[in-house]
Amino acid sequence: MDNNPSLFAAAALEAPGDLAAALALPASVGHFDELHGRTLDKTPPLASQMQGQSQSQTQQMLQLAGTAVAPAPAPGPTAAPASGLAPDWSRFFNFLGGDGFDDLNHRTANLQRQIRDNGVTYNVYADANGPQRPWSLDLFPLVLSAQDWAQIATGVQQRARLLERIMADVYGPQQLLALGLLPAALVQGHPGYLRAMHGVLPAGGTFLHIAAFDLARGPDGRWWVVSQRTQAPSGLGYLLENRLAISRLFPEAFRELKVQRLAASYKALVDGMKASSPAHARGEESRIVLLTPGPYNETYFEHAYLARYLGLTLVEGSDLLVRDDKLYLKTLQGLEPVHGLLKRLDDEFLDPLELRSDSTLGVPGLLQAIRAGNVLVANAPGSAFLESSALLGFLPALSRHLLDEPLALPSLATWWCGEQAALQAVLPRLKECVIKGTYPESGIESVIGQTLSRRELDEWAGRLVRRNEDYTVQAYLPLSQTPTWQGQRIAPRSTMLRVFAVADGAGSWQVLPGGLARLAGPNDKIASMQQGGSSADVWALGEAAAPAPATSGRTTGPAAACTDAVPLSPSGVELGAAPRAAMRTVHKPPVTSRAAENLFWLGRYTERTENAIRMAQLTLQSLNGEDQSSQPLLAWLSELAVKNGLVMDSVPPATQSRRVFERSLMASLADTGQATSVGYSLRALKGAASAVRERLSQEQWHVIMRAEADFFSRCKAFSGPDHPASQALEYSSVEALAALESASGFLAAMTGAQTDRMSRDDGWRLLSTGRHIERLNTLASSLILGFETGAVFDEGGFGAILALFDSTITFHAQYQQQRDVPALLDLLVLDRDNPRSLGWVTQTLRGRLARLAENTVGAPQPVPDLTPTLPDPGSWLLSELCTPAPGARDSEPYAGLLAQLELCCSAAFELSDTLSRRYFSHVAPDEHSLGA
Repeated sequence: MDNNPSLFAAAALEAPGDLAAALALPASVGHFDELHGRTLDKTPPLASQMQGQSQSQTQQMLQLAGTAVAPAPAPGPTAAPASGLAPDWSRFFNFLGGDGFDDLNHRTANLQRQIRDNGVTYNVYADANGPQRPWSLDLFPLVLSAQDWAQIATGVQQRARLLERIMADVYGPQQLLALGLLPAALVQGHPGYLRAMHGVLPAGGTFLHIAAFDLARGPDGRWWVVSQRTQAPSGLGYLLENRLAISRLFPEAFRELKVQRLAASYKALVDGMKASSPAHARGEESRIVLLTPGPYNETYFEHAYLARYLGLTLVEGSDLLVRDDKLYLKTLQGLEPVHGLLKRLDDEFLDPLELRSDSTLGVPGLLQAIRAGNVLVANAPGSAFLESSALLGFLPALSRHLLDEPLALPSLATWWCGEQAALQAVLPRLKECVIKGTYPESGIESVIGQTLSRRELDEWAGRLVRRNEDYTVQAYLPLSQTPTWQGQRIAPRSTMLRVFAVADGAGSWQVLPGGLARLAGPNDKIASMQQGGSSADVWALGEAAAPAPATSGRTTGPAAACTDAVPLSPSGVELGAAPRAAMRTVHKPPVTSRAAENLFWLGRYTERTENAIRMAQLTLQSLNGEDQSSQPLLAWLSELAVKNGLVMDSVPPATQSRRVFERSLMASLADTGQATSVGYSLRALKGAASAVRERLSQEQWHVIMRAEADFFSRCKAFSGPDHPASQALEYSSVEALAALESASGFLAAMTGAQTDRMSRDDGWRLLSTGRHIERLNTLASSLILGFETGAVFDEGGFGAILALFDSTITFHAQYQQQRDVPALLDLLVLDRDNPRSLGWVTQTLRGRLARLAENTVGAPQPVPDLTPTLPDPGSWLLSELCTPAPGARDSEPYAGLLAQLELCCSAAFELSDTLSRRYFSHVAPDEHSLGA
């Protein structure tokens, strides 16, 4: 049926569910089929443990998991529609829209383009292509019925409460260890157990604020907990991006199936952290920041995405420092207190003073600030031992002891081999299980017993006996398989579901409705994004009845979080809120020193790229234009290209070998290794922008990504390895000019976004300052070279200089075809209405610097006014610029001008260094760092 144009033509004659059933490939034998809501009858012996063909076998597995025996919630044959699909999936296909299945490939293309355009990435460790790999998202969501979700939400909420109680005891009275309910070797022997945190009650009294649980549906239709994450669980940003993308592609199905919304849970997380922070206890406004390892982390996209969505400042460890047991953020206005930290890095990297001394990602002294109760950290350091797979085997007894409840959601049967009884019980059944490492540092990869030969099983049994504490054995579960669209077919893929619980108050938890589904490859048994798997949105369906009225935000059932917005009264005040809420003080978000530095260099690289493009265009056009025989012009272009890194200084100048010079220029356009050319500057621009993604709109980031990709693809097309060797040096400059023209269009869009789409805070002022410092130095030095080479006195050179200053149209409008040097200087140096003139640039720079100095008044180390560093364009006179400087020869009528131009260049360098010392490294006049 592949590539059959009539395949979907029958859609108009059949029910959508019937067509979906015809297009669907069957799930693997022994795996629960999400599309049909059942498991195939013919089941392998190993899978029958979990399927429930024998009631006694199901009871045995549930007893091993410590769960009360209850009927499996799989729908019966009569519940399925005529198509044989599960009812919810049948409804989903009924709401595909007018084009039905014919439109699915088009929607898939739109989805991939949206992911690419938004720059959604995830680093796959085994990917040889580097960290910038597009996020993989399937077209179909994983659909969970209201009944399934109610059971999942109840069980996840219970487990979150249980983990909180366990951690409070382990870092408190340690009664669980004394009673033997938790082996001391498993807890205190775990590298994630932090003795430095024992006896510490975290700010707000809550240890955990976010907990993630990996679930899988077995052949019996039940959901089983496979693992749990508490250190820095990832996925909250990706699942939100998944939801936004998929809900736009299936708007009718999303609405009619009553999919529960996500926004309320995110708001609950932030509100819960603010309410638990030490500042709230003092009646002060809480400042919460999101700590990221940086742009090279595999999930950095979601760090920036979450920070922007939650309204938090994205910080790295270098942005923070501890003084007097308090945490501070380094900003342009000095040090500002931080009361809460939503961390996205593992505990061992948090504090190089007490944990890993080689960590450059954390904050020295952070643990001491936590112990002093001056900062809330989510989650509190020391939760890594909760992630051990071995802990799952002890949770049933712990739940009965701590909560006086059986587990509502079962765990897979798990044996920690550190206990001799468990080791002896599991050795005969390794073939039916999965072998895992107990501790993360053991470096043990999970091994499925079914894949091992008899000899390999014996070898693994020997390892378990010799290093029993390092190993945990878990029952093997055939993962359920969810439908995915593969272009012509609906193909099943094994899936794991990650569900998140967030604390919305002391002892209160809210389960985020839905989650993140991870899909395995076509032939894989393990669903892992780090192994190159895919993802899917998760639709937790609400009840068919109208949703209940909004509550206090702590409901965890299907009616919770059904809306994306908090109801507002006509006056804009939240309903039910106290009248004083309307009088809240608006606080401008701080600009961290690191963000300010990256914004500064974003501005510089934007201007540098734009100048490099204009220089390259001008050079190629001149080398092939009517003025190509002008020696002053060729000399100026050669000097300009070498000075700005467009060609190597070893290349013969255009005055000696025009063709060699031209080919060298084109060959280096995309060279990022030896030349600081257009490609180098574009890549540097993208690097600076990636470090401040949370401050850029999606459209702005989209333009930056497309600019780089488009330019390198165009350059590869005419100079890449696919170009015939015989023509490698014969490509036309027309192709190079087309690539430069396209890049110029993207740069114009970037400039517009920076000018009109960014808030005018101090970060933007530094971005603008960076642009104008770069422009001042480039234009002043170019004009100097114009006089030194005589190009300014040559007709072709005169026009080229105007073109470089992007002032050709203005000059002709004011002076027609006049070729007068004083007229040129009047427009390019003195005219403060021309944004490309040196007078306008210096005037704008002085204004930006004065405003920056005003905003640091009252800061611990106010920055002095730097405007005296720059020449004052108000004192420039055309007569003086065209008059010899004192002591100059009469043959040097423009020596006064050249002196001012040299002053502009030196002022640009000095200003850049001073800004770096004062704003980015916080070096005081006595040369002591603010963070020392």
